[in-house]
Amino acid sequence: MQEKLDCTGKPKVAFVCVHNSCRSQIAEALGKKLAADVFESYSAGTERQEHINRDAVRLMKRVYGIDMEQSQHSKLLSDIPTPDVLILMGCNVGCPILPSQYTENWGLDDPSGQSDDVFLATIQQIEEKVLQLKEKLR
Repeated sequence: MQEKLDCTGKPKVAFVCVHNSCRSQIAEALGKKLAADVFESYSAGTERQEHINRDAVRLMKRVYGIDMEQSQHSKLLSDIPTPDVLILMGCNVGCPILPSQYTENWGLDDPSGQSDDVFLATIQQIEEKVLQLKEKLR
């Protein structure tokens, strides 16, 4: 990141994708667990889903002890504060856009409907990227 963010308190990071049911929810949960000392984590999408992806919930609970069904829910872009940092999870059709001071596109494939191995690899990628973002914003 070239310049310091202009924000009061910790920067607000929005992890967004279309459905806000899988990758963005994982990123919000890992941001809260691994980087809460540096930034605030939110996730949202252009469409609200009835529930968070069941495989994501199961694997996040198994690997990190995070119960996303207890701590999170599907949200629309209008349901979260205006972000300082916008993280696009990787959208094949068109990523939602919010005004922000800094934007990254992580370009992650949606693991929905895939094997646990694919899900776990995606979760690992998100963890690495959350930790990299934490260092950028520190």
